[in-house]
This record gives sequence, C-alpha cells and structure tokens, in this order.
Amino acid sequence: MQRTRPLLDHPEFLVINIPELSREYRVENWRIVRDGSRRIIRGTSGLGILDGLVMLLVAALWPMTYPHRVRAALLFASLACYLHARCTQVLWESVLAFPGLGLQFETARGFPPHALFVSRTFLPLGQLQDVIVNEGLHRWDVRFYLAALPISGSQLGVAFPVRIRPLHVRRQLIAA
Repeated sequence: MQRTRPLLDHPEFLVINIPELSREYRVENWRIVRDGSRRIIRGTSGLGILDGLVMLLVAALWPMTYPHRVRAALLFASLACYLHARCTQVLWESVLAFPGLGLQFETARGFPPHALFVSRTFLPLGQLQDVIVNEGLHRWDVRFYLAALPISGSQLGVAFPVRIRPLHVRRQLIAA
C-alpha cells in the first residue's frame, strides 16, 4: 500500500494506491492556514478542556437531579445531544476506484482518530455512464462538485458530499 500527498499546497488530499486492487482518493478534515504560517486548522477535535468541563458539570449536577425524574431526563438528553455532536464529526471522505468493478463513495464519521460510522455507496461500472464536474447553487454561490452519472435515471453519486472540494483537488481526481 502506497500513500502519497500529490498536492503540496493541500496536504489534506491523500492518494492511497493498493496495486492491482484499488486506488483511494481521500480528503481528510483539516487544512493548512493560507497566511504562510503553515498552521493546521482541524475540522475535527479530540478530547479537550471543554469535554472535561462538561464531565465535571454532569458530575456536579447529577446529585441534584437524581431524585427528580424530569431533571434527570433533561440532563441525560443534553448529554446525549453533546455526545452525538462529538461522535459524528466527519473525519474523511473518499472515492475508491476499483478497476473493472466500479466506484465507491465513502464518508467516515466518528471521534478522532477513530471512525465509528462509515457510510458507503457503490456504483458498479456497468451502471456508470460518466464522471462529471457538476455545478449547483447554494444561496448566492455557485458550487462545483464531482459526481458519477449513472446510466439509469437514479440519483447522482456525489463525491465528497459534506465538504465541497477546491477546484485543484477536483482536477487531480479527474486526471486520475
């Protein structure tokens, strides 16, 4: 397995080549600051001070809510919403190309660095008409995205549905 980062200005784009099996084009959820400092901005976060404060708050509030079912239910619902938000962060999105078989779109969600949920969509080569760069409108913005056009009237297979990729990443994918 060979890992390369072909775009020096965008190291979040990763190509994983498994000879004779597949090639994966992965975009991880982080980027480099464009001010020249080369600092990393993470789209996800692991354990931090806020998590510790939330746990201390729950530990302090639990004795006050224990005898009252409504208070305990509200505390539990708040904690469940917080945990859901923390454990469903998008870690990476990828397109896997299997020569002679088709394309697979993948989105990994979880708590960094562990993927807890992975959603996959496979498009067989026989049902694939073409791979296109499409455009869509979002408010006052025109966004371009990479999509697989099926032969039948079914839905487009959209690559990187959560994060709309910059143009140079799409060019690298199309060239491959």
